[in-house]
Amino acid sequence: MSTLDAHQVPLDPARQEAFAGEVADVLNKAALALLASVGHQCGLFDALAALPPSTSADIAKAADLDERYVREWLGGMVVGGFVEYEPEQQTYVLPPEHAACLTTAAGPDNLAGMMPYVALMGEVEQQVVRCFRDGGGVPYAAYPRFQALQAEETARVYDLALVDTIVPLVQGLEERLRAGIDVLDVGTGQGHAPLVLARAFPASRFHGLDQSDAGIGTARAEAARAGLANLHYTLADSTDITGEYDLITAFDVIHDLARPAETLAAIARGLREGGTFLMGDIAASSKLEANVGHPFAPALYGFSVFYCMTTSLSTGGAGLGTAWGEETAVRMLKEASFENIDIKSVEGDPINVYYVAAKR
Repeated sequence: MSTLDAHQVPLDPARQEAFAGEVADVLNKAALALLASVGHQCGLFDALAALPPSTSADIAKAADLDERYVREWLGGMVVGGFVEYEPEQQTYVLPPEHAACLTTAAGPDNLAGMMPYVALMGEVEQQVVRCFRDGGGVPYAAYPRFQALQAEETARVYDLALVDTIVPLVQGLEERLRAGIDVLDVGTGQGHAPLVLARAFPASRFHGLDQSDAGIGTARAEAARAGLANLHYTLADSTDITGEYDLITAFDVIHDLARPAETLAAIARGLREGGTFLMGDIAASSKLEANVGHPFAPALYGFSVFYCMTTSLSTGGAGLGTAWGEETAVRMLKEASFENIDIKSVEGDPINVYYVAAKR
């Protein structure tokens, strides 16, 4: 008997048919994800939510869009179950139960706002395919829209929860911020998190650090428009932290970095005695088997292959990807001289958990 014959098992036709149906569903859902991304970016879900049952012409007029494209998009939304259609009147309506996770008013619950990441992954697909064959990674510069998408996504959480929900995760932090302390946000991107905090706590001094020239430029412009004198940004690598701080934050960034261990060590050095590190990062396990059944597991692995892991590998970095999970995070925090590590979750932010750690 050949090795091939020894490993062959009888084919179960019912199981084969069921799985083929699941794969077809994946194809349909992928198309719906792209259509939902367009709907989010074009304001169609918001327009539909504000309208009674309406024709495609009325909807296009309300959203200031081309009717022919809107009509075809609506067709996809109807057959995909997002929008309801009345054929006699040729009217479309977005049920309020659907609007609750598709519109701007939904805030952190707006899942349509996550769909543009699917399109972003498609933009670099061929470069990722090359990496599968040749190794290496796709550079950060290949994702010109990433920071804008990240800023939009995180703003939905920060605007609602950063001051009232995330800050109180650290015992006594709100009082310290009101009294006045020095705060650094590492990997700040377009700087929205420290901007929200600077508005809420004018007695404290906030700094944002990022290696993206474009991101820091946007952050500085936003701070200037807001007239915040207690907010400053620095263009630098995450391992190049100068000064001392009472609080250092890093939101959804450490697992992406080329040198996460070195960054955590730099953060520890940058904290004053008694200082606190507050880190938001992936709500998942470092163990594959523990992620089976996670409601966002396929998305997390997809984002890792198409962004997190590959951008790190493009610079010869660690390429942690989904290898960064709760177990790895705790181990690396301890190796960087942190102790009393507390892991907390926040309602309305199912993607992340928050680590509160003290400098040893």
